[in-house]
Amino acid sequence: MDFSKFDRCHVLVVGDLMIDEYLWGEVDRISPEAPVQIVAVDSEDYTLGGSGNVINNIAALGAKVTAAGVIGTGRNGQLVLQKFKELGVDTAGVVQEPDRPTTMKTRIIAANQQVLRIDRETKKAISDATLDKLAGYIENKVPGVDVILISDYGKGVITNTLMSRLIAAARKHNKITIADPKGLDFSKYSGVSLLTPNKKEAARASGIEIVDESTLAESGRKILETVDINKLLITCGQDGMVLFQQNKAPCKISAEARQVYDVSGAGDTVLAVLGLGIAAGKSFEDSTTLANTAAGLVVGKVGTATISRQELTAALLPTRDSTIFKHKRLSDLPALVQELRKQGKRLVLTNGCFDLLHAGHILLFSASKQLGDVLIVAIDDDDSVKALKGPGRPVIRAEERVRIISALDTVDYVVLFSSEELESLIKIIRPGVLTKGSNYTSEKVLGGKLVERLGGRVALIPVTENISSTSIINNIKSSDSID
Repeated sequence: MDFSKFDRCHVLVVGDLMIDEYLWGEVDRISPEAPVQIVAVDSEDYTLGGSGNVINNIAALGAKVTAAGVIGTGRNGQLVLQKFKELGVDTAGVVQEPDRPTTMKTRIIAANQQVLRIDRETKKAISDATLDKLAGYIENKVPGVDVILISDYGKGVITNTLMSRLIAAARKHNKITIADPKGLDFSKYSGVSLLTPNKKEAARASGIEIVDESTLAESGRKILETVDINKLLITCGQDGMVLFQQNKAPCKISAEARQVYDVSGAGDTVLAVLGLGIAAGKSFEDSTTLANTAAGLVVGKVGTATISRQELTAALLPTRDSTIFKHKRLSDLPALVQELRKQGKRLVLTNGCFDLLHAGHILLFSASKQLGDVLIVAIDDDDSVKALKGPGRPVIRAEERVRIISALDTVDYVVLFSSEELESLIKIIRPGVLTKGSNYTSEKVLGGKLVERLGGRVALIPVTENISSTSIINNIKSSDSID
């Protein structure tokens, strides 16, 4: 699929806006006050949750997105607006309601495990004044968007009245609406183009226990019969998805087996990618397949996460070239590093030109990987190599160096950077260890002091001193075998 079409898509997302707070720490003792663990918190992260995660996924894939929802006037509400501003999201439809808390879910994580979750929220319906303001905004915005997504978390925003006005506006302007439902009664979603419950939600709404394909089909048919919708997509986790349509046989989309770290937020990714596929002109069937692929990727990440076009492209390639997943842009790193830290990973960074890979480089990468869990290799771009090494360099262009190093099993991620970006790179990654070859001294390692100030250390890896790219290049030139 040509994902550049996403650039021209405009999606309206209506739903419950939340903030997800992650507190990271260590547990080494039990409280003397009660038989509970003491978590010594050493870092914290904040991400968008609820419909905010749907919005985050859409923005990550390059589409224009407008948010419509309700937040409070306190600190958590301001966090939501700040996150949206960073993403370039249109927030004119975000209504601030005094005395209403912005939903926050706090997850306390130690030793790579969630110890406790704390929810701060209300499920009270929004006020009539807020509803009228929100509905009026949606009605004015509908004509200019490609698709409308409804992300209902049952926190009081998606009321029957709001849904009635939204659906009426969508029908008037012939716009597609897709809803991720909540609760036992799906009747308030009557009139949407597509409903996307998971298997558990579908079972509860239909009153049919889903234990096999037969009961799944029975549940799907009952929902289609009792709710005024033409299409129903039931997501089934590791078993994929099933698309039900009036007067058509169910269409099953199988999931590819992947390592699952966290299923939280997978439904948000499905809703986002499904909506984007349709906005880009794909059929419901093709968009469902694309969303299924995206869900398979996001469950391999910890917490509410997004996916990139690069990851989707690589997952859809017939060859499934895994090296494509390793290449990251500098702008990809903040989200990647956050995800790795959620998994409790220790990060190792090494950087250099790596213009003509030799045995010394292989030793460096292998030894570096043993110092942590994840090895990130930062490669100087072509202009930086030329400035460092002189005319005629690099011999191998940046794109090829990235592919070659990505093919190594010891390397987890590769990022291309310019020399002046080294400080920013280190601040984003905050590596536990920065490695260089033993031909350097600690004083000569650029960025070494910054790494130490950030709590990491510099490690010099013993490599064979008489191996170098320069000596290889000179040998090649002397044999006249270089093109």
